Amino acid sequence: MSLSRPDAAHPISESADEVGTGRVRQLYRDHSSSLVRQLTRKTGCGDLARDVAHETFLGLLRMAPEGLERIRQPEAYLWRVSTRLLGKWGTSKALRERGTPTLEVIADPLVDQVATLEQRDTLRRLEHAVEQMKPRTREIFLAHRVDGLSYTEIAERMGLSVKGVEKQMSKAIAKIDRLLDRG
Repeated sequence: MSLSRPDAAHPISESADEVGTGRVRQLYRDHSSSLVRQLTRKTGCGDLARDVAHETFLGLLRMAPEGLERIRQPEAYLWRVSTRLLGKWGTSKALRERGTPTLEVIADPLVDQVATLEQRDTLRRLEHAVEQMKPRTREIFLAHRVDGLSYTEIAERMGLSVKGVEKQMSKAIAKIDRLLDRG
């Protein structure tokens, strides 16, 4: 994916457009490889993961600079956008592969809609739970669950002991369980 500067011949001002492009470049450098790794794990297909990540960053390029500046948790935001894109891709691919409608085809979307609504509700509650965490706990939780870092890697990165990371993860999981009504 090329996030290069627009042609100098373009009558684009260097103000907002360049600031937005610079922010996207930085997000790409910081998060693209981990996003592709996560998507590859989720889909089992590296090519699909790269395509979805590419589309995710293209979407960022289309955003107004003010919108980019409002992104406070880039990893979570990128994951959310790419997961939505993956869902749209799966739905459109499934519809293209289906031939003539049958009762099974008609029933599937209804089941999918209910499952989608349940997943959205769960995701919304999970996002709320993560937002309610103390900043350090949230950072540790996201580093482990989103970035895939081990407790040892997180401990080294944050200057904590592994036991300290374990304690913060326990707090995070307990918070999520309480807010998702699991415990």
